[in-house]
Amino acid sequence: MKEKYTQKIKIIANKIYNSPLLSIVIGLIILGKTILFYKNTIAINEGLGLDLILGTSWFILILILITSILPNRIRPHTIFLINLFVSILLLCDNLYYVYASSFLSIAQASNLRYIDEIIRTIPSLLQLNYILYFLDIIIIIILRISKIVYLEEKNIMKTGKAILKVYVIFIIMGLSIFVGINYVSKGKDDPYNKNIQMRKTTIFGYHIYDIESVITEKHRTKYKTYDNMIKDYEELKEEYNTEYGKDLYGFEGILEGKNIIILQLESLQEFVVNKSINGTEITPNLNKFLRENITFSNMFMQSYSTTADSEHSVLNSVYPTENGMAYSKYYMDTYDNLFTLYNNANYYTSYMHGNDGYFWNRENVYKRLNLRDLSLKDSFKDTSEEIVGYLSDELLYRQAIEKIKQYEKPFISFIVSASSHTPFNLDGLKDRSKISIDVGEYEDTALGNYLTSANYADYSFGIFIDELKKEGLYDDTAILVFGDHNGLSMYDEELTKYLTDIEGNKSDVDMKLTYAKVLAGMKIPGIEKLKIDKPISKLDIKPTLTYLCNIEDGFSLGTNIFKNKDFVCLNNERIITDKYYYDENWYDIGTGGKIDIEEVDDNLKQLLDKYLKYMRVEIDISNSIVINNLLKQR
Repeated sequence: MKEKYTQKIKIIANKIYNSPLLSIVIGLIILGKTILFYKNTIAINEGLGLDLILGTSWFILILILITSILPNRIRPHTIFLINLFVSILLLCDNLYYVYASSFLSIAQASNLRYIDEIIRTIPSLLQLNYILYFLDIIIIIILRISKIVYLEEKNIMKTGKAILKVYVIFIIMGLSIFVGINYVSKGKDDPYNKNIQMRKTTIFGYHIYDIESVITEKHRTKYKTYDNMIKDYEELKEEYNTEYGKDLYGFEGILEGKNIIILQLESLQEFVVNKSINGTEITPNLNKFLRENITFSNMFMQSYSTTADSEHSVLNSVYPTENGMAYSKYYMDTYDNLFTLYNNANYYTSYMHGNDGYFWNRENVYKRLNLRDLSLKDSFKDTSEEIVGYLSDELLYRQAIEKIKQYEKPFISFIVSASSHTPFNLDGLKDRSKISIDVGEYEDTALGNYLTSANYADYSFGIFIDELKKEGLYDDTAILVFGDHNGLSMYDEELTKYLTDIEGNKSDVDMKLTYAKVLAGMKIPGIEKLKIDKPISKLDIKPTLTYLCNIEDGFSLGTNIFKNKDFVCLNNERIITDKYYYDENWYDIGTGGKIDIEEVDDNLKQLLDKYLKYMRVEIDISNSIVINNLLKQR
C-alpha cells in the first residue's frame, strides 16, 4: 500500500515537472516568496497595497507564460535558475533593508571589494524565516537527487506547433515590454525615494528602473553645467538668508584661532543619550560631556547608508549619492571641502581612522585634500588590539592624543572611531571589564550587543577626554562629536520594546525618527549647558564651523546651526521639521498621524509645499554637482 501511494506521488510529481504546470507552480511559489519579502520590508508597518500585489502578479504571469512555452528539455532547468536568481535577489534585498532600510542598487556592485566586511555583518542580520526563500529549491534538489522527478524525452515538436509558439513568444515579449515600461516609468516621479519606487514599480520593476537609472544617471541629473546650477543655488541661498538668516546666539568668530576636533562615532544613535539599563547609564561619559556643553538633540544622518557618506556630507556640505559612491566612484570631484578651507586659513589639518586605507577608498580621497597628517590603520605604531577588524577606539584615541600633541596650533583634526561597528560583538576586545553595563534580558540580541558596543565606545571617549585634559589640550579646544549613522534596524523588536518600556508607546513616525537621529553635541570654550532642539544635519557642520572661525565658507548646501532654519532633508526625499515629517505623505510628529493636505489651512499647506520645494532643489543641485563634477567647471 505504501509503495503504491509513493509510486502515485512520483507519477504526479513527474508529470508536473515535465509539463507547463511546472511554470505555474513555481510562479505561485515565487509570488509567495515576493509577498514574504514585502512583509519583511516595506510592509512591516504599512501593509500591502492592492496595486503592489497586482503589479507583482503581472510580472510573474509574464514569467509563467514565457517559461511554459519553452521546450521540455530546457524548461525545468530554466525555471530552476530563474527561481534561484529571484530567491537570491530577494534575500539580498531583504538583508540590505534590515541593515539600511533601503534596497540594493546595481551601482553598489563595486562594494563587493569589501566582501570581508560584508560577510562579517551578514550573520547579525539573518532571521529564521529567510529559509523560506530557498525551501522549495532544496526540495527540488532532493527530488532530483532521489530521482523522484526526472527529465523525460519528448517527441520533436511539429512545424505547425513550432510556428504557433513563435507567434506566442512574440506576443508575450510585446506584453513584457509594455508592462515593464509602464511599471518602470512610475519610479521616475520619486527618483530619490526607493521605498516609494518599490511600492509603485514592485521589486522587479524597481530593479529594472535602477539599472536604467545607473546607465543614464548623467542624463537624469537636472543640471548639466555649473552656470545653470549656480543660478538656482544662489536663488536658494538668497531665500534661506531672508527666511533663516537670523543669528540666534551671536557666536560668529568665537573659535577664531582655536583648535578644533571633529569626532565621528560609529553607529551612535541619539536614543542612547541619558538612558540606562538595569540601573546603569549606557553612555555616562558622553552624557556628562553633553550636559556640560552644547547638546544637539535633533541631528539627523544625511542618508540611510555608510560612514563614508557621513564624512562626505561633513566635509563638503552636499548630500551623499548611492551607498558609498561619493567616495568610491566620484572621489576625484572638486568641492569647497572643509580641509581646503582650513588649510587656506593656516590651520594644521589632520584625519585619523583605525581602518585600512582601501576601505571606502579613503586613502585616495584624503590624499587629494593636502592634509598635513593622514593617519590610517597602518600609520599607527600600536595595532595590538583590533575590534571587528579595526583599531580599537581606546588604542586609536590614545595614539591620536600623541599625534595631536605634536601639531602646530591652531589645528583641526577629524577622527573617526569604529569599535561600535556592526555586528556589535566587540570581537577582539581583550578586556571585557571595560564594559560597565549588564544588558540582562537583551543578552545576545541585536539590541544587547549594540548597547554593549555603545558602552565601550563611551568608555573610550572618556579616556580621550581625560587624556586631552592631562595634556593641557582640552580647555582651548572645540570638540564636535556626533554619530555617523544608525546602528540598529528601523523596526528592531527589542529596541521598540526597550523604548516603549521607558517612554511609552511609539508611533511609526517615532521609530523612523529614532532610526535617523544620531547622538550629537559640541564643546565651545566658554559656552556651557546649552541645548539646541531644532533639526540639524551633517550638511550644516561645515557652514557652522566656518562661521565660528570667521572663515569664508564657499559652496555649501547646509546652513549655520546657530541660525534659525527649522528643517532638514535626507537624500531619500524625507523632510524633518520640529513638528512635521515627510515620507511620501506628511505626518504630525506629535501624534504620529497622517496629515490630509487637502484639509489643512492655507498657511500650513503653503509651509509644507515650501519645504517640498526646498528639498527637491537641494537634492537636485547636490546630485548634479556630484555626478557631473560641476564645481570643477567654475
